[in-house]
Amino acid sequence: MPELTKLYSMQEASEHTSKEDCWIVIDGKVYDVSSYLDDHPGGDEVILQATGKDATDDFEDVGHSQDARDQLKTFCIGELDSSTAPPAIPELKIVSKGQTSSDTVKRLKDLMKQYWVAPVAVVGISIVVGRILYLRKN
Repeated sequence: MPELTKLYSMQEASEHTSKEDCWIVIDGKVYDVSSYLDDHPGGDEVILQATGKDATDDFEDVGHSQDARDQLKTFCIGELDSSTAPPAIPELKIVSKGQTSSDTVKRLKDLMKQYWVAPVAVVGISIVVGRILYLRKN
């Protein structure tokens, strides 16, 4: 018989961020690690900083041992409800050819101003240096 797990939204998990009530989300699972904070080798502050968000990258970056991963399983209280999670890729604002947003045009002009200066300066300096070297030889 399949095991039923409680589903939590990220909003619910992010409400548990204190030392007395601390939940973290790792790999789509929700863990209540309140009782483990004092025993954590890296200190409780490390875990408290990982609350309120998906802490998968933080957990993986440290390089936890298999024992730590097995111990983590004992604190699992449910899974993250993927239907309430924000989309992984943000939606893009689509502007048709006939439409131009003043913000888009302004941003494009700013980028053009910003990025044409460097190549022009390099070409200008190269011409001056080349001219000086040419005149010195003759």
